[in-house]
Amino acid sequence: MLPHLTSKNGLNGLIQEMKSIWMNVGEASADVYGGLVCEYLRDSAPEIECTGMGGPDMRRAGLRCVLRSEDLSVMGITEVASALPRIWGMLGRIKKALKSYRPQAVFLFDCPDFNFRVARMAHDLGIPVYYCIAPQAWAWRRGRVRFLRKYVKELLCIFPFEEDFFRSHGVNATYIGHPLLKLLPEKADHTLREGHPRLAVLPGSRKMELGSLLPVFASACRILREKVPGLELDLIRAPGVSEEYIRSLWPEDIPVHLSPSGERHERIRECSAALAASGTVTLECALLGVPTVVAYRVSSFSYALGRMLVDIPHISMPNLILGREVFPEFLQDRVRPRLLAQAVAERLEGGELRQSVLAGLSALREKLGDRDAVREIASRAVREALPGGGDAPHA
Repeated sequence: MLPHLTSKNGLNGLIQEMKSIWMNVGEASADVYGGLVCEYLRDSAPEIECTGMGGPDMRRAGLRCVLRSEDLSVMGITEVASALPRIWGMLGRIKKALKSYRPQAVFLFDCPDFNFRVARMAHDLGIPVYYCIAPQAWAWRRGRVRFLRKYVKELLCIFPFEEDFFRSHGVNATYIGHPLLKLLPEKADHTLREGHPRLAVLPGSRKMELGSLLPVFASACRILREKVPGLELDLIRAPGVSEEYIRSLWPEDIPVHLSPSGERHERIRECSAALAASGTVTLECALLGVPTVVAYRVSSFSYALGRMLVDIPHISMPNLILGREVFPEFLQDRVRPRLLAQAVAERLEGGELRQSVLAGLSALREKLGDRDAVREIASRAVREALPGGGDAPHA
């Protein structure tokens, strides 16, 4: 059996020769989680080399980077179509690298449209595949479960309801907990600062997302500054987004504080409310207890096709987990400055609406449990790198 990873030094000396695992990340949020895994392995099993495709966090944690995940920054169907030549080129490089490095295992994080192709490559080479952060087949494209059954050794789920869904479809799935639970500071105290409320502005990480949402967010903030005396704005950059690009989209006449991505959790925690693009950051806001207004906009074609294919009542994960709309969602044509400003203003008031939101958010941590996702992923990497290592322990 594999020894329990009870400390970061517990596996030193167990591996006699250098082993390699391949990690593939295509999103900024997944890069954070991948970075935590790389860091854990670097400290607990330094003989295992992490190689693959990652972003800034993974590179800082020691990833031997073959491709940068920032180069896969696309969203929506029409947007992906325009980037296809670059995407196929990246896949070709990955295939060549897998044949060359022959890693002991491949760990794929989210991004199924890209990573399913990597999974097939690895499987055909006889390399075991672990899929971290399950594709949302419970929402749309349920045919993906057949692919997961065939090409993935184990699907590692970060939401508890996913394990039952995938297991019911014959996929070897395990709920490992959510990495955010180990990453976030304590919740905010929820107290509205007298005369100085602060709004977190979180416009996303992709360029097309930023170009679509940030000008509207700015106009909403201009209205809010008239509605809410003393309102302070904290625009928090996502990983890999430059300050220069943010400045190019934000009007000079609207005072705003720009915070780096590395400070985002503490900065969100200090805010009274948030205005955010749909994505992982909405779950971060929810776990930190910050009432949030969610916006999402893609091309008209992408949205129309999505409506035909997606069968879920909400787009933000806090609402899906809680089964009700705790965070209001504004989609496509409803992403309008006055609508967003009104929704934010209502959540900056200290009345019943705000208290109802806070009460709903308090249940999230309990629903997600206390499993250590980073340790769970790392244990499987060590098991594959150690011949005869046995089954991975469960937290």
